Amino acid sequence: MITTILGIETSCDDTAAAIVENGYIISNIIADQEVHKSYGGVIPELASRAHQQNIIPVVEQALAESGKTRKDINAVAFTRGPGLIGALLVGTSFAKGLSLALNIPLIEVNHLQAHILSNFIIKKSEKRNLPEFPFLCLLVSGGHTQLVIVRDYLKMEIIGQTLDDAAGEAFDKCAKVLGLPYPGGPFIDKYAKKGNPHTYSFSKPDIKDYDFSFSGLKTAFLYFIRDKIKDDKNFITSNLSNICASIQNSIIEILLDKLIKASIEKGLNEIAVAGGVSANSELRKRFISEGKKRNWNVYIPEFEYSTDNAAMIAITGYYKYLSSQFSNHYITPVARLKI
Repeated sequence: MITTILGIETSCDDTAAAIVENGYIISNIIADQEVHKSYGGVIPELASRAHQQNIIPVVEQALAESGKTRKDINAVAFTRGPGLIGALLVGTSFAKGLSLALNIPLIEVNHLQAHILSNFIIKKSEKRNLPEFPFLCLLVSGGHTQLVIVRDYLKMEIIGQTLDDAAGEAFDKCAKVLGLPYPGGPFIDKYAKKGNPHTYSFSKPDIKDYDFSFSGLKTAFLYFIRDKIKDDKNFITSNLSNICASIQNSIIEILLDKLIKASIEKGLNEIAVAGGVSANSELRKRFISEGKKRNWNVYIPEFEYSTDNAAMIAITGYYKYLSSQFSNHYITPVARLKI
């Protein structure tokens, strides 16, 4: 029997649709929104309007690329939250309408849970190892930083999380201080490759257990740049690569220190990362290096599945479909939603 799931993602500024067939991804389409770059951040109202324009073409393209038609779809999965409420409304409304029109089940998906399950996205032609349960996952994105023990596809336990700002936000805000374009994280990654990560040091927060904090680091970085510019107006321009490498190193060390602590104390060597910040090249490099040093079995989603995408929504929808976890049509999107 063939099970085909359509996944729809509209949590922020990417309109995406994907098709999963019997657990394998067969199409994944993403339409990004360039309009936000000139504003230095995502404008919710503009994001909602762009989703309305993009969603039908994106879904049609996902179907065409997969070789499927609407009649082949067994269920439609959509991001319920967390995210921007207006953006979520577009995807939720479209999914509801399609579900009713085709008389197929509707499946709500938690965006964070889907990021973690992006480690299970695989194509039919691929042969690669997948995480074994239970495993420890470092979930790092623009809005969330969490340590999660994953006991099954749909059973997860948060053991640590940020008490204030997320790692992705720290990257973007520090980039803004440096005058880099939005989103700033990829630009810090780019310039850091030519810099020395030990040029400048920033204090690490002393947070108990497995929780994180990045607000203090952001503030310290802001004051550091302010004081340096007082003495040298060209400080940023003259030292950009070293600055980026240093702040990137500080953020990654905070993340890895907690991950290492949790893996040792929880006795887990199946270790994964997920979320938009997992696309950072230095984090991926350091994560793999720590894995070899500590005899971990490490798992990282492919780059295209690290940032927001619909493949992760579709694969999560597939596992929820197998366990008959369907939603009714009274369901509404939620801006804040925990795993």
